[in-house]
Amino acid sequence: MQQPIDPAPTQTRHPWRATIRTVVAGTVGALSLLPEVALTAGVDTVPAVAQAVVVAGAVTRVLALPAVDAWMRQYVPWLATAPAA
Repeated sequence: MQQPIDPAPTQTRHPWRATIRTVVAGTVGALSLLPEVALTAGVDTVPAVAQAVVVAGAVTRVLALPAVDAWMRQYVPWLATAPAA
């Protein structure tokens, strides 16, 4: 007999995991700004914010790939979308 499928998204079933993943993506995006932070004169805030958003979006997209999620379940289960079964 087949297990019933939970229709709730993983963000609802495991909200703390979604939060951790978002923090990781945001941190990676912020880390990419370190060279810009070092240049205190002439830093334009719009490109800096755009860079952080683009990098965080790219990291979030990569984290959403099934192959990446499977890898995370094996090697960093605290960062996977759901606990290992």
